[in-house]
Amino acid sequence: MTRYSPLASPSATRAHLKQWGLHTKKTLGQHFLIDDGVVGRILKLAELRAGDHIIEIGPGIGTLTMALLAQGAEVFAVEKDHNLLKSLANTFENETAFTLKVVDALDIDAVTDAMPFGTSQTLKLVANLPYAVAATVVLSYFENLPTLASATVMVQREVAQRMMAEPGTKDYGAYTVKLRMLAVPIDKFAVAATNFLPPPRVDSTVIRLDRAEPRISAELYEATSFVVEAAFAQRRKTIRNSMRAHFALKDKDPALVDTLLEHAGIDPQLRGETLQPRQFSAMGTHYHSLPHK
Repeated sequence: MTRYSPLASPSATRAHLKQWGLHTKKTLGQHFLIDDGVVGRILKLAELRAGDHIIEIGPGIGTLTMALLAQGAEVFAVEKDHNLLKSLANTFENETAFTLKVVDALDIDAVTDAMPFGTSQTLKLVANLPYAVAATVVLSYFENLPTLASATVMVQREVAQRMMAEPGTKDYGAYTVKLRMLAVPIDKFAVAATNFLPPPRVDSTVIRLDRAEPRISAELYEATSFVVEAAFAQRRKTIRNSMRAHFALKDKDPALVDTLLEHAGIDPQLRGETLQPRQFSAMGTHYHSLPHK
């Protein structure tokens, strides 16, 4: 039987934690993966190749990191818990393809400055993400790292549902539409709480998202994002009323809303959650073209 990570078992994880005097921290959302089969499924879903440039957020004790390096990948790991640094440095002291930095994963400038292979290389995000920041990290990295080709990440089940939501469902919202402009969901699988130490009180999902093609320009993305936020600002209202209120709040001309809806052929009495991403794109494209928006 193929083994992907020597640390991916309850006994190995407990022994490692004891050796280094480590304890899981609820404040950082630490739940260490202890099932080697799940590690293997993550690798398969990510479709890694030798030489891939990987960003790993929250490597923990290095369980997934070991498996990524064994695939021949170059791994840049971002860890926030200073107490884990000594054990990680010891575990990977002879790994020239491994770089560890203590930076805030949400500080994208700090992350890119610390990245050993630079942002011109094609990147993949592969990580068991801290659940409190998972949604923000994924969207921010697709927004700010143009060379990020894919994200294969462990997230809370509800976050994965938002990422994959379809129009007309309760999980479909501004986050879904903005992410869909940048990335498309490819596949996912569920992970039971028993696969972690300690077991989280939430259900988990590993999801893969690939960069959407053709790529949207930063300027058009910004314009469309504003339209999307306006449409979902007040979900219980019609899209016209929600957008007009948001435009006024942001010192934009509310009259533009009727122009956008008419241009995209959208019934102003509909609600934002009923619209397809392409309909938001139509409004965003027209809004972007207006000289005095």
